[in-house]
Formats: sequence, structure tokens, C-alpha cells
Amino acid sequence: MDSDTLTIACKYGDVRGYRDGEVYAWKGIPYAAPTGPRRFRSALPPEPWEGVLDGARFGPIAPQSRNSPIGIEPEMTVGEDCLSLNIWAPPPDGRRRPVMVWIHGGAYVLGYSGQKIYDGRILSENGDVVVVTINYRLGALGFLDLSSFSTSEAVFESNVGLRDQITALEWVRDCIADFGGDPDCVTVFGESSGGGSITTLMTVPKAEGLFHRAVAQSPPATSVYGRERAAKVAERFLEILDLPRSRVADLLSMPVDRLIEASEVLVAETPTKVPGTLSMTPVVDRDLVPKYPVAAFQKGLSHRIPLIIGSNKDEPSIFRFMKSPLMPVDDTAVQGMFAALAEDRPDLDPARIAEIVAAYPDLPKPIGAMALSRDAGFRMPVLWVAEAHSAHSPTWVYRFDHATPMLKTARIGAGHATELPYVFGNFGTLGRDPTFWLGGRKVAGEVSGRVQRRWVAFAHHGVPAALDGSKHWPRYEPEERSTLLIDSTDTVVPDPEGEMRRVWGTDVMGFN
Repeated sequence: MDSDTLTIACKYGDVRGYRDGEVYAWKGIPYAAPTGPRRFRSALPPEPWEGVLDGARFGPIAPQSRNSPIGIEPEMTVGEDCLSLNIWAPPPDGRRRPVMVWIHGGAYVLGYSGQKIYDGRILSENGDVVVVTINYRLGALGFLDLSSFSTSEAVFESNVGLRDQITALEWVRDCIADFGGDPDCVTVFGESSGGGSITTLMTVPKAEGLFHRAVAQSPPATSVYGRERAAKVAERFLEILDLPRSRVADLLSMPVDRLIEASEVLVAETPTKVPGTLSMTPVVDRDLVPKYPVAAFQKGLSHRIPLIIGSNKDEPSIFRFMKSPLMPVDDTAVQGMFAALAEDRPDLDPARIAEIVAAYPDLPKPIGAMALSRDAGFRMPVLWVAEAHSAHSPTWVYRFDHATPMLKTARIGAGHATELPYVFGNFGTLGRDPTFWLGGRKVAGEVSGRVQRRWVAFAHHGVPAALDGSKHWPRYEPEERSTLLIDSTDTVVPDPEGEMRRVWGTDVMGFN
């Protein structure tokens, strides 16, 4: 065997991997059949292939806007045949190692598994784990619920992107042992909409048993909407396309670029019309997703598995820096968010909203708007999920506070997604990256080491053990509500958001 390559025989055929440092990498492995005529429907298992599949390159990425802040590497191709995954694993030695499956973020409309920041080599090498990263359908092709338009001629399913993720996890269950992974020790981890996918999947009966631990980083757990709202969004999508309902079947053959252009309009206008909302997200279809995820957690219906969940100290800063409407970052947008909430919840006492607004004395300044937006979008949903899940399963809560001197100077701080390079150990992946222009690399490396060791210990043992002597991380329980603050030095603080948690309560968002 050539030491630079390693060919594995799995259920669907042979795959050639390549040495990558101390591990091997297999890229672009199809975990489902090409969608083809099943656009807007759940994927089917892959067809077995003949010969050896070359795993040297990432597969095509899900169709998405080319004008995204994430950017698309020039070597990447875009196409609907995007349902592939990538694996990094130590050389086979007969042992089965824990598996960590990454679900990327991007507001359910952007991103791909081949982003350099998600390269799994360092995590696999340092953690003695098998790392898997997946692509799944995004935007209109993955998270636009057109099921209300289904006819005998054209069938549309709900939550197609979530169904893709489940199909990928089924592939992991069936095939990962061939690559040295343990299918009975699978940890899903993800950030932003990837984290929101995870909190949703933790309440999806069909996903139960496909993963055994979960790490949800900055999950927008409440950005999941009902069928009526989803149908209105779908109607608006058809309006943008100037497509009458009678011709909805045209969507099955329409050029994908036209779908993406319409999606761009929808994505831009939705949070402008109703601040704090996204256009395309998981939907409570009463089929795959039976209940609003936070409500399911609060009713004790989440899967009985260990959970790490948390958010970043300065979540909205990056949205303000990028002038993105995805989070309300000024007083006008915050007022619009609450106006929409009052319209959606006529039963809600206006005094409750007034009480919440009064708890942010910096309003109407941007700093107050961002604090409120951070709590509404991330911090409170994290605590609602953690409190409910901890009633029956081990739960740990963190807050990522670390920021380099440059990010502090730029007033980004520990903004949304800034923890990603610390989790994967991949710094400097954003081209002309200013992160360390004012120093801080040594400390960042130390923080990254601790984060990786905790995440990896969790994957191995179901407990984020501090085996290196760093601060012990107690479970999140109602008495103490212990929270790990991740910074240049880790600290454990009891209930750091206690005051705001009590102000918000758990009834404002109207889960059911």
C-alpha cells in the first residue's frame, strides 16, 4: 500500500483517501443519490459505484449566493449534486474511534463543508477522533417549505435540508466503521444554523439514535416557524419569480440560478420587513418536526443524550460590522421586532414587553439594541434549552468571551462565529485575516487547545473533562446554573445571566 494513499471498501464502493499530516482524508464521498427529479424532496441512498472513487477533492457545494460574506473558494464547484461528506481519520489500527460530525452554519442559506476553517485534520490528529463534515441543501432547495403547493404532478416535501442531515447521519451509522469510526459513539457539533439544526434534530423522532452526544454553538433555537408562516413565505417566493400557483411544477425544472436569485431577494427583504426573523428555516410541519423545538425541550421530549450548548459574548457585533440585517442592531429594528411579536402574540400582556425593554437601559443606543438582540436571538434560547434538557440529561453551558486585541479594537469582540477557529485549530483561513494584527496569537493558541480538549473529551467520554488541569466544568443544574466562561483564563460562574433570565422568563416567545 502506498503510504500516501489509503483505499477503503465501504458499503457503496471503494474510496481512495490521501495522507494529510498524521491522518488520512477522504473528500467528496456521496452520502445520497443525486437529487435530479427529486428536487425539493428527501434524498435517496447513494447508488453503489464501480471502481475506486477518488477522495482528493471536495464535492460540489450547495447552490447559494455568490455575493455571500462567507465567500466561495475558487477551486470549489457549485451544483445540485451536492450531498457529499468528508472524513479525516487516523491510520487504521483495529480500534474504533469516536466520531464527530460537523454541521456548518450560514443562516440556512450559505456555507459548505469544504471551508478552510472546517478542515478536520488538526482536530482528528490532536483528539484521536474521526471527523466528518457534511454538505446539505440550503435556501430554497433545502429550507423553503413548498409542501402547501404539492400536487399529484409535483410533490414538495418540508425540511429537506434537515432530511439531508439525517441521511448523512444514516450513512455515518452504516459506513463509518470502515474508516475506523465507532457508529455507536457519534457526536454532532455545529454552529449558528448548524447549531440550530442540532437543537431541532434533538427533538426529531426520526433522528433519535443517530447521534449520542451534541454540541450546539450559538444555536438560533427559536428560529423555527409554523406551517402557516412557511406557506406565506413560499407564496412570496412564487411572487418574486412571477410564477402563478397553477405553474408551480415549473420549479422542478427551473434553472437553479433563477431560484437562487429569487432566494436572494427573499433573504434580504424578510429581516427588513420583520426584524429578527429569517426567511428559510426548519418548519414545524407536524411530520418530521412535530413541535417547536424549545417547546419539545420544555416538555421533556428531547433525546436523552449529553449536551454542550452556549453562545458568544458579543454575538451581534459582526452583523453590525457587516451591515447585515440578519440581526436587529439598532433601536428601529428592535422596535420592529417587538411590534411583530405583539402582532403574533395578541395574548401577550404589553407590560411584559415593556418590562424587557426597560431592562436594557442603554436603549435606544446601538449598544442597548445589540444587547437585547443578542439575548433574544441566542443567549435566552440557549438557557431555555439548557434548563429543560438538564432535567433529564447531562448538560453543560458555556459563554465564549475570548477576543484578540485587534477584534476588541474593532469592537467585534467575541462576535458571532469567532469561536470557530478555536474549535478546529484553524487560524488564518480568511485570506487577509486581521485577527492577530495587534498580537494575541500565543494566547489564542492556548484557548484553542483547551476548547479542543474539552470538545474531544466530550466526544470520547460524554463529559467535557478538564484532563489537562484547566478549570473543572460542572454540569448546568437549576441550583447553581454553572457556566464556563471561555477566555484567556477559563472561569466557572454561577448563573451569569440570572437577572436577564428572570426578566425574560420563558413565555415571551410563545412556544407550543
